[in-house]
Amino acid sequence: MTKTWLITGAGRGMGVEFARAALAAGHNVVATGRNPDTVRSAVGVHENLLVTTLDVTDVHKAEGAVSAAVERFGRIDVLLNNAGSFLTGFFEELTTEQVRSQIETNLFGPMTLTRAVLPVMRRRHSGMVISISSGAGVIGSPSGSAYAASKFALEGWMESLAGEIEPFGIRSMIVEPGFFRTELLTPESTTFGELSIDDYDQARAEINAFWASMNGTQAGDPAKLARALVQLADSSEPPLRWAAGKDVVGGVEQKARLLLAQVDAHRELSTSLAHEDAKVPA
Repeated sequence: MTKTWLITGAGRGMGVEFARAALAAGHNVVATGRNPDTVRSAVGVHENLLVTTLDVTDVHKAEGAVSAAVERFGRIDVLLNNAGSFLTGFFEELTTEQVRSQIETNLFGPMTLTRAVLPVMRRRHSGMVISISSGAGVIGSPSGSAYAASKFALEGWMESLAGEIEPFGIRSMIVEPGFFRTELLTPESTTFGELSIDDYDQARAEINAFWASMNGTQAGDPAKLARALVQLADSSEPPLRWAAGKDVVGGVEQKARLLLAQVDAHRELSTSLAHEDAKVPA
């Protein structure tokens, strides 16, 4: 069955591969980005492709992109919230404005577009909302506090949204990629903390060297990720969460074991906090 995909951030990185994979699978694609010429250059020309301008933080442009998609293809079956940015730096060296911008793009952007798309899906009583999170949406790390905050929040929102839209026949999926070989770690795509505190000098130099060493050497193949995502989206029972990449699978498993161990370590104290007359489930 031919579906219509609306993909954000389709001008570079994973977004380009997602658009190509959906087109290759025979679907219609609405590929969006802040610069439509960049999107056209990256994705190419295809009879089932519509390129339109979109800044995910702009409500009016989000509504315009949805209207353009419906006008061209009559429906939106899959919304892929892919657009995002990466802010790295130790928390004290990040300005409030930088943190707000990170969360505006990575959380409020997907929220804004999803809010615009859901009425279209509800009318048809079908659809799917996919949001690209990260291994950092499950596992926090030094110098990743703002990015992780945006992705942890994205996952909490998506997990809650799932139960709200499922009665309307709309499914959802959270995708948690590990390190994939995209432009995310290039100087053009990564933003660093604006402040500088002497106590962090050595640690900052080490973590920045790590990011530099990872750029271009990431194990993950974004084209394979894109093909696998289209396959899952077309399946009868897509997962609520999909850990994408060997590295993130190992990290999620380790985090799950740690959470269970911490629960067990304090189980007696944790379960002794109710009022004496309270009826607490076993």
